[in-house]
Amino acid sequence: MADDIPTDNAPNTAQMPLRTLIVDDEPLAVERIQVICADIPSINVIGTASDGAAALRLAEALSPDLILLDMTMPELDGLGVARALSDMKTKFKRPPAVIFVTAHEDFAVEAFDLDAIDYVLKPVAADRLARAIGRAIDRKTETMPEGGRASSEWLNELWVPHRSELLRIAVSQVSRIDAERDYVRLHVCAKDGADGARTYLLLQTIAGLEKKLDPAQFIRIHRSTILRKDRIHGLRHDGLGVWSAEVQNGSELEALRIGRTYLSKVKAMAGR
Repeated sequence: MADDIPTDNAPNTAQMPLRTLIVDDEPLAVERIQVICADIPSINVIGTASDGAAALRLAEALSPDLILLDMTMPELDGLGVARALSDMKTKFKRPPAVIFVTAHEDFAVEAFDLDAIDYVLKPVAADRLARAIGRAIDRKTETMPEGGRASSEWLNELWVPHRSELLRIAVSQVSRIDAERDYVRLHVCAKDGADGARTYLLLQTIAGLEKKLDPAQFIRIHRSTILRKDRIHGLRHDGLGVWSAEVQNGSELEALRIGRTYLSKVKAMAGR
């Protein structure tokens, strides 16, 4: 009888291998990625494409879960493919996740603006690609609201160039952001919350980054400074309408001037 048929044998889509499309205009690069992917049981390569236009055709026809996407290709490059996929999102039940695989580190900011899962530099190391794919699997298992977008609209991680690699930095570890012309300097705390001395430069304007940060967590106090709210020890009135925010700098408190344009918002944060 139908009632005797067990119902717990239905496939768990969260545990099924990611249906993966490889896009690269270099045959040897495609071959290398295929060899690496063959040893990763959590993915299943369903096709390859050698240019951006073919990638979009295959993506629409096959609806992959994941695209391993080269950045520099003739005519339509990787960024163009990612933008086109975003514009095509209504054609997918869930838009494919994108991991950029490239020899160039200069496009990381643009890549993560397009909600890329990861940014893997060539020559591709098997363990590095496996970690990136693990992050794609984690993204797949997250609860997604209607429309397929993540529940949080705010940035939760940053990828910064450091020596010969890109480092993933959780936004929760960033205590302060300073503008330095076309760059921002990130002041990063240790993972245990202790103050650390590490800083990193990121090619990004402070105004552009501010729009991506959760205003419940960060506040801009000056045209050149954004602070994480829970790192502010207090506000100090220096006289003549000048105020400063006190933040921990090693074993001492450092006073950072609050710009007049931002003073009312900072005071409102403190209930003033």
